[in-house]
Amino acid sequence: MSREDRSGDEGAAGAAPEQLALIRETVRRNKAPKAKPRTWRGAALAKELPVARVLVDKGVLHLDRYFDYAVPEELDEAARPGVRVRVRFGAGGRTVRGGRREGGSLIDGFLVERVAESDYQGPLAALAQVVSPEPVLDAELLGLARAVADRYAGSLADILQLAVPPRHARAESRPSPPPPPPPPAPEPGGWQRYVRGREFLASLASGGAPRAVWTALPGPQWAEEIARAVQATLASGRGALVVVPAGRPAARVDAALTALLGEGRHALLTADAGPEKRYREWLAVRRGSVRAVVGTRAAMFAPVRDLGLVVVWDDGDAGHSDEHAPFPHVREVLELRATRDRCAFLLGGWSCTVEAAQLVESGWALPLVADRERVRGAAPLVRTVGDGDLARDEAARAARLPSLAWQVARDGLRSGPVLVQVPRRGYVPRMACARCRAPARCRHCAGPLQAQDAAALRCAWCGRDEESWHCPECGGFRLRAQVVGARRTAEELGRAFPAVPVRTSGREQILDTVPQTPALVVSTPGAEPVAEGGYAAALLLDGWAMLGRPDLRAGEEALRRWIGAAALVREQGAGGTVVIVAEPTLRPVQALVRWDPVGHAVRELAERAELGFPPVSRMAAVSGPPEALAAFLAGAGLPADAEVLGPVPLPVAEAGRPRRAGDPPPGERWERALVRVPPGSGAALAHALKTAQAARLARGGGEAVRIRIDPPDIG
Repeated sequence: MSREDRSGDEGAAGAAPEQLALIRETVRRNKAPKAKPRTWRGAALAKELPVARVLVDKGVLHLDRYFDYAVPEELDEAARPGVRVRVRFGAGGRTVRGGRREGGSLIDGFLVERVAESDYQGPLAALAQVVSPEPVLDAELLGLARAVADRYAGSLADILQLAVPPRHARAESRPSPPPPPPPPAPEPGGWQRYVRGREFLASLASGGAPRAVWTALPGPQWAEEIARAVQATLASGRGALVVVPAGRPAARVDAALTALLGEGRHALLTADAGPEKRYREWLAVRRGSVRAVVGTRAAMFAPVRDLGLVVVWDDGDAGHSDEHAPFPHVREVLELRATRDRCAFLLGGWSCTVEAAQLVESGWALPLVADRERVRGAAPLVRTVGDGDLARDEAARAARLPSLAWQVARDGLRSGPVLVQVPRRGYVPRMACARCRAPARCRHCAGPLQAQDAAALRCAWCGRDEESWHCPECGGFRLRAQVVGARRTAEELGRAFPAVPVRTSGREQILDTVPQTPALVVSTPGAEPVAEGGYAAALLLDGWAMLGRPDLRAGEEALRRWIGAAALVREQGAGGTVVIVAEPTLRPVQALVRWDPVGHAVRELAERAELGFPPVSRMAAVSGPPEALAAFLAGAGLPADAEVLGPVPLPVAEAGRPRRAGDPPPGERWERALVRVPPGSGAALAHALKTAQAARLARGGGEAVRIRIDPPDIG
């Protein structure tokens, strides 16, 4: 008998039998072993909510779900929902939830939630590490990312790679300042130029959620008008988000917000800022220190607190469409945010896309435009030079520029800079036979020939030089430029105006601004610098090159490019003139002459409705090797109202040719099919394609099949 037992009996020597039994039972219970805490391989687990649901950073569809992991006791406090973690995932060791095997490689992930029990019956692997205690993924951002992934038939992990910037420890360790008080409501400013402009601003300041498609008047005032809309939203105690297509317009809105609100009231989220600064700005937004954001594409997911307004500028720009799977578009993502958060929505631009016209026609948004008299007063004079004029013009046949363009440029240089827009960069990007106009192609790979300098011809695909070209169609030996590039145009203009400086702006070097002094500014579309006080004139050359693209959006895109350049020219009352070299009877040219992008978009929308083309219908492009594509479509379980168009062969991508997202690998023969569904079936189409792709990948995949919902180019 132990010492404790003996002492207990001795102390109870004079007790009654019932008391003695009670004493012995009490001693037995005190000596009984206590329940052991739950452990994982001998290590104690968290006492409360010991299971963590983790989204692993694997952007593949068949792994697009949460995985359960055990939470060790030492990570209990740091392992909060929303933090970054590292877990073991992959082959090796015993099987755990979802087919994973313990002992795999360490990968990153996000801890989504903590729960008491796992619905997986086997043993769970433990969290390996909490990378940082900073929560970066809240429920609101997670819900938005899931909605976007479902809409575009993509994985949640791929969306979060776009939504949450990479961690930077030094930026994370710095505290964010407290949020400033709301500013006062702004004066109407430039908004009074628009019908309903004052009412729109007043609604934002009072906490309303108006939705508008805004056709901005020409000139640089658009950035200041966006800044006033942001200030009105901040005055109501809510946040605002502005997304623009590139860094230059972001800088203009940034400057306008700083001038209107002062320093420290908004964040600038662009790739040019660098990883540390961008992450620091993003954290300030997530922590609530900053309530206004302006940025480029990835900023569409910025975690703005109490979001009251989302703004998209120039939604037709290709910069708004992400080139990584699943290819989300800024306009569609911010439409989702406006619906989910019940906030205001502003879609603005000098031009108008067909999607914007559809938002107005459906009643989802209201038009925000100026009256016709004010539009005519703010726009420059637009003059046209058609094919008939070129045929009768000796100067145009000799030097490509018609006499009217020379005259307008000469007159404009007396009072300021003149903008010259050319459709291509470089010297002479594309060549054709001077006799029959057949495209000049490489004898080895059939790629297009281009002039890298004044003499040599080189294939744009395989890079071979061509020294003795002749036309296979007519036997001709003379070449002409199909589209003359920016550098060649600059040389021609420099010879014609020897006393005038010539500046170029394009991919190699993009100018932001030019001074208000006489100069010729040769630019490719989208790279036009802003002139102080506006350009005196603009020449829009080779309009047929943009209109002749085999694309459903060719006319819409050409008009958007032309209006983007013409909007930088002074108003007609100040002598501003634009000359466009294109057939004047074409619809986009007439829309430019009348400065009526909305009317053009409405007519385009009506034609697409008759033909069943997007955006009236929803469409997906599915591409891959012929056998794999046929098998995928046969087993995809498409909606009953789906219509498959094609498949048709895609051009074979040659080595050295620039590739775009969705292009087949070099040398492989691929086909593409378009799957079209009527309105209301878009979600079912995306779900069917995503499910089929996930099942295919889970079985081992085989040859690649690529999916893109709402492809920008279906030509």
